[in-house]
Amino acid sequence: MITGLDTGFFHEMLKGNPQAIDVWNAALNDQLQLVVSCLSLFEIERLGLKGKIRGADDVLESIHGMCGVVWLDEIILSRGARLSHGCGIPAVDALILASLLSAGSTEIFTTDTDLETYKDRHVTIRNLTSPTDVQ
Repeated sequence: MITGLDTGFFHEMLKGNPQAIDVWNAALNDQLQLVVSCLSLFEIERLGLKGKIRGADDVLESIHGMCGVVWLDEIILSRGARLSHGCGIPAVDALILASLLSAGSTEIFTTDTDLETYKDRHVTIRNLTSPTDVQ
């Protein structure tokens, strides 16, 4: 199973969210394949510079060691534009979602309620700050 991680996943993991920690541990035990968008790398570094994430460099190093990174191309940019327009998702969030979908993610962990507007019976959006999962 390919599991996509939005930027908020890492913030939750650093805060000790048990579900986020379980996902990370499952990947450490080779039970999950993790992917992130290159835009999450940008967001994590930016949050580190703002002082909102401590140890951003360590988080980025861990991501590179544990996750596949999806880089933007024309197909992802087009899909992101369509997701943004069709689902009303802000541009960067839509590009992150398009990235994770292009990698074949069937499960996406996020803290962003905007991503919950995306509906596909083959993809589960799991909001780490909400008690409900969206399919």
